[in-house]
Amino acid sequence: MSEAIETRYGGLAESSCCLSCGTAAQSCAPKPGQVCLDLGSGRGTDVLRLAEAVGPTGHAYGVDLADGMLEKARRTAEKLGVTNATFFRSTFDRLALPGESVDWVVSNCALNHADDKPAVWREIARVLRTGGAFVVSDIYAAEPIPEDLARDPEAVAECWAGAVTRAEYLAQIAAAGLVDVRVLEESTPYEKGKAVVASFTLTGTKRASGRCC
Repeated sequence: MSEAIETRYGGLAESSCCLSCGTAAQSCAPKPGQVCLDLGSGRGTDVLRLAEAVGPTGHAYGVDLADGMLEKARRTAEKLGVTNATFFRSTFDRLALPGESVDWVVSNCALNHADDKPAVWREIARVLRTGGAFVVSDIYAAEPIPEDLARDPEAVAECWAGAVTRAEYLAQIAAAGLVDVRVLEESTPYEKGKAVVASFTLTGTKRASGRCC
């Protein structure tokens, strides 16, 4: 899938079109000194906003698969003199970050591109600190996407064929051990590609493991 995503989104790095399906970064509230992670950081706009919010004692990371997007983000950060932001290329299920190292994970319409979505949510749970939170905007499918389309790299890159159903999406989050999941906003279903999808923004947290006495 990554080659199709690089081709589609790398070419959009210098465009002005909107690539988001929600407002995840605007719905989180990082504090000075905290660490933020944006999965599917694109041109880096949200990462740079988060870097400003956490200040010089904090840090913001941006992860993307499109080299064109990463190059654009790095150039912008350098131009603006932002030194507490780092951009790197990676799939979302294997992040080069230590466990329990991030306070906030955000993502805008990117997780639907992942090949192994349950693994992505497990990785989000791994890098989040206890008490850390995620805010994710994404799409879900009104009905299961046929297997041939779900495995079509071009259709997945178009941001519809990789969608899972709402129930499956929430089950994947729960299976990763993330809790207190709430829907912040949700659209009515709409047609996209050969599917009917909807957009929503979710938040949740990572609690301490173990049983309460």
